[in-house]
Amino acid sequence: MRRTSPGILPLVTVDRASGKPLYRQLYEGYRNAIVSRLLRTGQRMPSTRTLAADLGISRIPVLNAFEQLLAEGYFESRRGAGTFVAEVLPEEIAAPVGFEPSRKTRSRRAPRALSRRVTHLMQEGPGPWLRNLGLFSVSQPPIDHFPLKIWSRLVARRSRELDGTLLHYSQPMGYLPFREAVAEYLRTSRAVACEASQIMVVNGSQHALELTALALLDPGQSAWIENPGYFGAKKALRMAGVRLAPVPVDDAGLDVEAGIRACPRAQAAYVTPSHQFPLGVTMSASRRLQLLDWAQTTGSWIIEDDYDSEYRFGSQPISSLQGLDRDRRVIYIGTLTKILFPALRIGYIVIPEDLIEAFATIRKGMDFFSATFHQAVLADFIREGHLSRHARRMRQLCEGRRSALVEAVRTELGDCLEVLGDRAGMFLAAALPRGCDDRPIAEEAARGGLWATPLSECYIGRARRTGLVLGYGGFSAEEIRVGVRRLRAAFEATGFRSLPPRAKRSRSGARHSA
Repeated sequence: MRRTSPGILPLVTVDRASGKPLYRQLYEGYRNAIVSRLLRTGQRMPSTRTLAADLGISRIPVLNAFEQLLAEGYFESRRGAGTFVAEVLPEEIAAPVGFEPSRKTRSRRAPRALSRRVTHLMQEGPGPWLRNLGLFSVSQPPIDHFPLKIWSRLVARRSRELDGTLLHYSQPMGYLPFREAVAEYLRTSRAVACEASQIMVVNGSQHALELTALALLDPGQSAWIENPGYFGAKKALRMAGVRLAPVPVDDAGLDVEAGIRACPRAQAAYVTPSHQFPLGVTMSASRRLQLLDWAQTTGSWIIEDDYDSEYRFGSQPISSLQGLDRDRRVIYIGTLTKILFPALRIGYIVIPEDLIEAFATIRKGMDFFSATFHQAVLADFIREGHLSRHARRMRQLCEGRRSALVEAVRTELGDCLEVLGDRAGMFLAAALPRGCDDRPIAEEAARGGLWATPLSECYIGRARRTGLVLGYGGFSAEEIRVGVRRLRAAFEATGFRSLPPRAKRSRSGARHSA
């Protein structure tokens, strides 16, 4: 049987000055709440004694109202459990009388206005490849290997030791012990020049982008953005009213000279230098120095999104762009959701010292602060070495999953997809031959339960390349191999003719080419 919540006192009022009997007021109040769907089938009602005490009336009219509702089929009584809204309601309430406004009333209504920003975002709309979190969707970490026992133990310990300080309003910058742990982690693992006082805890990297845009940029100002680039950054900047100046990305990362030619006086540049989304390239040292020099010369800001730097395979980790900055022009954004689990919703911003007050002021106007309890748990998780150990295991795991995806793509799709980028991250981009449209393939794949993002959707304006962005972090090697075989079916359904022969399977499960 479906579990039900204890009876919540609905907003039903009585008027003692009215000539209408109290039981009738209660009956009509509950019936109208059911008709208008404020109360739903199976919802538990409070006891008659509790309701009478809450309304400050005798229990008798409450009993009479409940008896009438039971008799008419709006309520049902369950022995030993209480009174509930009936699972099967009378037919007469399927189309309640008077619930729809008349034609005359509708004609007098003013238009239901929306802001231009949300209208624009709704027009863009998510493609079918972004509507679910199935196979090949990007940004899914290996939560199947998250150390739940360790996490549960730390949560339980913090709960036992909980004091009032974690239950009060907190500072907009976040819980200090967690910020100290993050600062030490970033200095050691990412060569970020920071102190705990510069760390602001936020609800993930998307929140960090929105907050940074509001703190640094006015509506109508321009910002460079990688092209192709991260669609979440486009949305955050557009919602702040910022004009996007798309700058091409090549094998060395953001083309700074192209950005200067196109929009030399942009007020900011958004970049993912350690692992560019979606092409997966790393910004070269010369490009990094060019970008820093441009920012210092023009007085512009650099927003560095270091979203998955923990996942780098086959080479040493790349130091942060912020660590090279000597003019305090870089705003560094990071997140723990990619290495731990998405529902955690905890990220951080490293803010130059002279901007701390400005960011804190914006934060107070948005949501005051992030939830404190999990920050305390994370401080323990980092201090006790669990984060470092987990990150090492996840690197090895994702490297194996990436290899499984690359091998499966080469086996099943051959020259139809060219894997791009460095060996890093939780996704890879694969280019289609020139002139091929990636949207029909992605749409066909989505119909088959695969969530492969078209590379062309990451561009502003005309796409220079087409292909697919395939996430692998959250899926086992076997799931990936099965998924690529299904992806091949999407290629076949859209008319691809240059696919390699299908790989046959022996009875033992080993594969060989036909």
